Amino acid sequence: MTGPKNMTVSLRGTTTRSSRHLQFAAAAMAMVVTGLMNSPATAGQPQPMEVGLWYDETGRGAVELLPCGPKLCGRIAWLREQVNAEGRPLVDRYNPNAGRRTTPICGLQVIGDAQKMAAGSWDSGWIYDPKTGSSYSVALLLQGPDQLKVTGYKGMKLLSKSFIWKRAPADLPRCSTTEGGAETAPGGEALPWANR
Repeated sequence: MTGPKNMTVSLRGTTTRSSRHLQFAAAAMAMVVTGLMNSPATAGQPQPMEVGLWYDETGRGAVELLPCGPKLCGRIAWLREQVNAEGRPLVDRYNPNAGRRTTPICGLQVIGDAQKMAAGSWDSGWIYDPKTGSSYSVALLLQGPDQLKVTGYKGMKLLSKSFIWKRAPADLPRCSTTEGGAETAPGGEALPWANR
């Protein structure tokens, strides 16, 4: 009888040990799942206040700002006039890359790589002006829930030009693109909007 009692104690000890291992494994798995759910890729973390549609300073176009990874990017999402006098879609005719001069303005990426700064602004990105085919460094500063200061500069901010963009309604009809294909930035690198 001593044997079976010892056996039972031994089995109970094993069961208890196994139970502890299972509890530990379950707790570890819960931590992993919680970590994945809270990671930026899946988290539902609040989006930056700058995300959304913004009328440019002319009021004839709107840029949609969206996160691209941890950075901020923007593309032309609305134009008051989408076609030229001949009824053809407006294209990026001043692009320094001759191969990109038939790319429609609608959907064209015009802001990229803006990084969040400690002071709350976004900087160190680029902005492209399809009206001239020129690119600049860009800084973005929210000046209220419906006003965004957009500063383009070359090298030093002392030689900069700033514009105030106003928030556009979220239900603003998006312009449609007539040509597909991957877009590239003024420098030739692939853009986050490619193939969308």
